[in-house]
Amino acid sequence: MALPLCSLCGASRRCPRLLAAVAVAVTVLCVCSSGSASPSAAHHGFTRKTEKSNVLLIVADDLRTTLGCYGDQIVKSPNIDQLASRSALFKNAFAQQALCGPSRTSFLTSRRPDTTRLFDHGSYWRVHAGNYTTLPQYFKENGYLTMSVGKIFHPGIVSNHTDDYPYSWSIRPFHPSTEKYKGAKVCKGPDGEKHANLVCPVNVEEMPEKTLPDIQSTEEAIKLMKSVNNTKQPFFLAVGYHKPHIPLKYPQEFLKLYPREEIPLAPDPKIPPKLPPVAYNPWTDLRKRDDVQALNLSFPYGPIPNDFQVLIRQSYFAAVTYIDVQIGKLLSALDELGLANDTIVVFTSDHGWSLGEHGEWAKYSNFDVATRVPLLFYVPGLTSPFALPGERIFPFINPFDSREWKPSGELTREDNVELMDLFPTLCEVVGFSLPPICPETSFDVELCTEGQSIAYYLNYSVSYVDREAVAFSQYPRPADTPQWNSDLPDLKDIQVMGYSIRSDDYRYTVWVRYNPSTFTANLSDIHAGELYLYKLDPDQDHNLYYDAQYADVVRTFSTFLKP
Repeated sequence: MALPLCSLCGASRRCPRLLAAVAVAVTVLCVCSSGSASPSAAHHGFTRKTEKSNVLLIVADDLRTTLGCYGDQIVKSPNIDQLASRSALFKNAFAQQALCGPSRTSFLTSRRPDTTRLFDHGSYWRVHAGNYTTLPQYFKENGYLTMSVGKIFHPGIVSNHTDDYPYSWSIRPFHPSTEKYKGAKVCKGPDGEKHANLVCPVNVEEMPEKTLPDIQSTEEAIKLMKSVNNTKQPFFLAVGYHKPHIPLKYPQEFLKLYPREEIPLAPDPKIPPKLPPVAYNPWTDLRKRDDVQALNLSFPYGPIPNDFQVLIRQSYFAAVTYIDVQIGKLLSALDELGLANDTIVVFTSDHGWSLGEHGEWAKYSNFDVATRVPLLFYVPGLTSPFALPGERIFPFINPFDSREWKPSGELTREDNVELMDLFPTLCEVVGFSLPPICPETSFDVELCTEGQSIAYYLNYSVSYVDREAVAFSQYPRPADTPQWNSDLPDLKDIQVMGYSIRSDDYRYTVWVRYNPSTFTANLSDIHAGELYLYKLDPDQDHNLYYDAQYADVVRTFSTFLKP
């Protein structure tokens, strides 16, 4: 399928962003950007202390916007909140698919899953779709030392079993030695035996090698920054943390921050009555864990007993704080090494995760809770003043202390943006020529973007943009009803594709017939539809797709997608 063409500038190409002005109905417009090189970063008022700023990209795994800086009242995330207080915070940033491999490949190449042709974990885009230039590769080609620590590309064939080295990285990517124990039986159960559990608070001293992967990644990232600190070459360092991805394995002391009696259930823990069966994800990966198997749940709809729901939510929150500590140590090292004035920091996640909303416990859907992600941009001298001599920009904050940070709100952006926008935005911020906008068919084009630079949002002088951007996501299914492979179907098994559009007022999703052999969607063969009035129904529980009152809205959104 292809997105609508930008007719305003006479271009025949895939739009980087669709815009809608919503009154009673939705008027669809496209933002047309020139394919030529963009103005330099100075065009938006950027100033840098050094000729080339370093870049620190921090990517969490399965992290929804459950953070203090996003208004969460339970989770303690003081170090991320401190970063947010010095950053542009995007409240409505969306992943293009709620699955690790497709999402990471999408934002690292700035192409949609339909263009990477990756919807599962079974192929390498350079062989399967096109020899696309990646974000770190572009920085490497422009003189940067590029380094990867932890989970940035998805491992395995998705990144050619090499994390796309040597294309993307100057040195071999680092993976913690303890990654291999991810599914090991290291979780103590009530019987005193060790299990491969979902809920897994641990004594780190009792773990293999007496450490955990994300602790090792923090140590390695700091070591790399120290090693390149005195060189003249700028660096692009990507650090990928594994948590809060399941299993929820983290140091057990973090449980003290979240007493069980203070953990609420999801606000909408039941399956919505008008939710199409094709839209539901049966969280099969959770069902494989020992402690979940012991619950003897029925497939596909469960439900999980309330007391165990509390345990999952408690451990997810604890894992988020554990990651916050790692990020706090990493950012504090920028101060200690004198790099805070010279390093752009971007923090995000590959997608969100359901914690009982709609009766679901995973990603694998098109709802906001699965596609919405945190996105922070710290640009020294722009989103925050340069540090004065001796001043600490990112002093480490112990979450067990009572100190909290709240963003000022001056650079909190409400507009819908996409993770694909990372690539062109970072290029503009550091002063590179922007990759050209991809043509409608770009399988043979190595360097182009299907995203759009959002650098203008990083400028204090920009307070309002008179346009409403929309964000696209998609998810495949093997059938119209939940199957054992519904969450992660192999490419050959995909029969239905759900295309989803998020505007300021609506979440619209249509499930259509898909042919995996030809990579084509039949948009006239609609299997199910969803429409949620976001401002009145932010949890997306009341499907209005078949409500006659909203027929015009459904028709308008259907024009966003063209065969």
